[in-house]
Amino acid sequence: MNPFISAFYLILYQPLFNSLILLYVYLPGHDLGVAIIVLTLLIKLILYPLGAQAIRSQKSMSAIQPKMKEIQEKYKHDKEQQSKALMEFYKKEKVNPFSGCLPLLAQLPILIGLFQVFLMGFGQEQLKYLYSFVPSPGSINVTFLGILNLAEASIVLAILTGIFQFIQTKMVTVKQKKSSKGTPDFSQMMQKQMLYFFPAFTIFILWRLPAAIALYWLATTLFTIVQQYIILKKNDTPRNPEN
Repeated sequence: MNPFISAFYLILYQPLFNSLILLYVYLPGHDLGVAIIVLTLLIKLILYPLGAQAIRSQKSMSAIQPKMKEIQEKYKHDKEQQSKALMEFYKKEKVNPFSGCLPLLAQLPILIGLFQVFLMGFGQEQLKYLYSFVPSPGSINVTFLGILNLAEASIVLAILTGIFQFIQTKMVTVKQKKSSKGTPDFSQMMQKQMLYFFPAFTIFILWRLPAAIALYWLATTLFTIVQQYIILKKNDTPRNPEN
């Protein structure tokens, strides 16, 4: 086997697969869907600091877009001065334009590992990857709550995920004023396009993949919405002056 593939299975696939099987075996009801939701929550809790940093960064970058546009317009004929002015502005506002991407990149390997777990399924061939201390369930029931087959695609879960993906993105989008010249604001147009593009793209991806992936994605999105609500509400709450 390729060393890279072997490392992937050792570092990512096996720990995630074994964690999911452990939850399936020990959680009441032995429901794979419930195990996926609980595993998603555990991953979100472990990565909470990274997620919180990304949320704050997204909100901050969205809020300073009007000022950034002013600087870009002012120095549109001098790219070097424009870059210098933007860097000074970022420093003044204490905003790192890349801080929102880094936490997401750190989570990417886990996402890839989980997607591989769900794509490969839970047949007897996959059970050979169980650790010695993890009890084998023998066979795994892939029906969620006795209704939904997680091994097959679900357009309902795909659409639900797209809807909540829209809500999640909308929460960190700051409504900006229209240009005084009446001309379209490029950054505002891009922001609006991405607001609708990501949910549509999510549905397009998920409607043909196993419902287990859609369930994980939906659970992640819902937990992220709760996380965003807590963080943004905390940041928007004014501090009481000391007596």
